[in-house]
Amino acid sequence: MEDATFPHLGESSQPPPRACPPRCSCPRADTVDCDGLELRVFPDNITRAAQHLSLQNNQLQELPYNELSRLSSLRTLNLHNNLISSEGLPDEAFESLTQLQHIYVAHNKLSVAPQFLPRSLRVADLAANQVMEVFPLTFGEKPALRSVYLHNNQLSNAGLPLDAFRGSEAIATLSLSSNRLSYLPPSLPPSLERLHLQHNLISKVPRGALSRQTHLRELYLQHNRLTDSGLDATTFSKLHSLEYLDLSHNQLASVPAGLPRTLAVLHLGRNRIRRVEAARLRGARGLRYLLLQHNPLGGAGLPAGALRPLRRLHTLHLYGGVLDLGHNELSFVPPDLPEALEERHLEGNRIASVGPEAFLSTPRLRALFLRLHRSGIAAEAFLGLAHLRVVDTAGNPEHVLVRLPPTAPRGPRAGGP
Repeated sequence: MEDATFPHLGESSQPPPRACPPRCSCPRADTVDCDGLELRVFPDNITRAAQHLSLQNNQLQELPYNELSRLSSLRTLNLHNNLISSEGLPDEAFESLTQLQHIYVAHNKLSVAPQFLPRSLRVADLAANQVMEVFPLTFGEKPALRSVYLHNNQLSNAGLPLDAFRGSEAIATLSLSSNRLSYLPPSLPPSLERLHLQHNLISKVPRGALSRQTHLRELYLQHNRLTDSGLDATTFSKLHSLEYLDLSHNQLASVPAGLPRTLAVLHLGRNRIRRVEAARLRGARGLRYLLLQHNPLGGAGLPAGALRPLRRLHTLHLYGGVLDLGHNELSFVPPDLPEALEERHLEGNRIASVGPEAFLSTPRLRALFLRLHRSGIAAEAFLGLAHLRVVDTAGNPEHVLVRLPPTAPRGPRAGGP
């Protein structure tokens, strides 16, 4: 009797080789990698079983609907760095990809976003295109969507509909930096944890625009056109999880009001701030880094006690206390600073001398960066600073003599010209 399991002559016991497009690699039955092959045409023999398809770094100009619609098992589609235009992307291109979770179309030639992306999406990357318009179902109605990248495009507020993210209540990261937005978009997802809006034309945050984002931890608004009139006392007051706020490189004349007590890092460098008011900082009870460099802060710009609301709240130093007042117009070392400060930047000011009581309020100081307009440091200035390890006076016009405290655990580094 013939054994059905025994191979006959001319037959092989090995399984047939997997079909794989020419020059591509298929390391697994569900993976097709055609990265960097200078392909101009979409491969036509990709297995229907493919779940992960990479076509990045090629020269594709269009996606043929007939070929793409066969690949209904796709979970990851990587089209990064091609020449795909909106004309080469049919409206129905992704309607059959009902399991797609990750789509990468960054660095292409899209002028509008796809009108429809699958409901199953978790990550959508359309950065570095020429996108001027987004549609309601591009990112809307995607309950599993976590990350959206739209930076380096040409989006204005008119191109971003009010319902752009409706039904997508899990988005944690949204990047809209380097676009043409003139105000902070309303109706953003309440689930946001990181919001990137730097390098736009934003001059205003509409009242209530950030009232629902109670999970937001990081907000990047640097390099915009914000003025004091573009913010109000409620702009940031509802952000009960906010830890990092970057408002540098704007046109603010004062510290914003209504800062949340969870804030740990506040970057206000390169604005037009002339005075720091204690009342504006009273709510920011968790502040650990305050960056005020390159502002026109004069002698009255940081009055005694202005930072007093922060002093007793530096009991836990996760990153150390840092006050950066470099490149302002201070003529003396500001007194009465928070006791918990560990690092002070005072370079680029007009400080002529340092008196014997200059650092009495900051006994935990570990590092001091100081550029004197003229030389003069009192011999007793560093007494009691047992933790001081770095005194950087490099770049001063004259040699600066630094007398170190005898109780310091290690000799600090003293810099000279």
